[in-house]
Amino acid sequence: MQKRVAICAVAQIKNDPNLWYARFQNMLLECFEGIMSQTKVSFDMEKGIRTVITCSDDVWDARTISDNGMTDVVGAHFRGEEKMSQESLNGLGYAMASILSGHDDVILYMGHMKESQTESRNMCTNLAFDPFYCRPLGMDFVNVNAMQARAYLEKSGVTEKHLAKIVVRSREKAKENPFARENEPIKEDDVIKSPLLADPLRQLHYYPSTDWAFGMLLCSEERVKEFTDKPVWITGYGSCMDSYFLGDKDLTSNFSLKHATERALKKAGIKDVKKDIQLFELCDHAAYQLPMWAEGIGLTKEGNGGKWIDDGGMDEFNVNMSGGMLNGNPLLLGGAARAIECFYQLRGEAGKRQVKGVKRALAQSTYGAAGQHQAVVIFEV
Repeated sequence: MQKRVAICAVAQIKNDPNLWYARFQNMLLECFEGIMSQTKVSFDMEKGIRTVITCSDDVWDARTISDNGMTDVVGAHFRGEEKMSQESLNGLGYAMASILSGHDDVILYMGHMKESQTESRNMCTNLAFDPFYCRPLGMDFVNVNAMQARAYLEKSGVTEKHLAKIVVRSREKAKENPFARENEPIKEDDVIKSPLLADPLRQLHYYPSTDWAFGMLLCSEERVKEFTDKPVWITGYGSCMDSYFLGDKDLTSNFSLKHATERALKKAGIKDVKKDIQLFELCDHAAYQLPMWAEGIGLTKEGNGGKWIDDGGMDEFNVNMSGGMLNGNPLLLGGAARAIECFYQLRGEAGKRQVKGVKRALAQSTYGAAGQHQAVVIFEV
């Protein structure tokens, strides 16, 4: 029988617009203590935590080697510690590979990010572009995503009205999530009248700056009963990166997401996304991305995003019951937030937003401009 990897416990702090009073270590400590109290796991060198994976980024932390100051609080002294300086969902893929390869059988995974402390998110993401051609032009994730948005809206029939509906729904769903960022209630007209960030993206089309931290404990199938009676299994993972230069790719093709999804579904043995998966958490940095990513994972055909929204696709397929990235998660950690929502839903612990009969869930994340790098993870109970 194929071996499986379990998530035994998760912990998180509340998403907040500005945790000015908390250091990174304070944020992580709360999550660390939550994991320890839930599982009673130890740091014994024989049967305890020997490997720790952290998720952070030097640019966003404004320090070289951003994980250096985290080793104390995550128990990584004299242990193996690896940093995922990439979208957090890929940390689950790394943990999965570590366990399935036999490298270790218990892994602690923790991540943090404070977007509030940077002077400009756009200045940070400008550094993702090459220093000779694109960076001097002022490219950043917002204005490049706007290029993708314009092309996608024309291709899919998605309108300003559709985007407003997505934003309002996001905030309504987030009200039922106690860990979600608290935002002002809005109406569709508020979204349509909000200021432009980069045409056609408006201020309310884009996720707000957010601070957050999380923790997870993963283990092999052989040891799962030591830590939980309600494991959530990771059965599939896939990732793919599209071309680096914008001129080398079709911005609306969903190339990397289609390939990441195909790999994750194959690993999980799933043939029909619509029939075999009951919950979807998509990493929508901007409102247009929700229907676009829905096309990429196969919830609707390519170019059909507008009709899919009109036909009630978001509710029919239980998409972003947490409120999604659009309500507010840090850029680097949106995937972890999607995974944690899948965990709660699969264990029947999602409270008022609980979906009945969830047996499988899909989490998707993206990093880089215009969805350059995509990751997909399948969870089951």
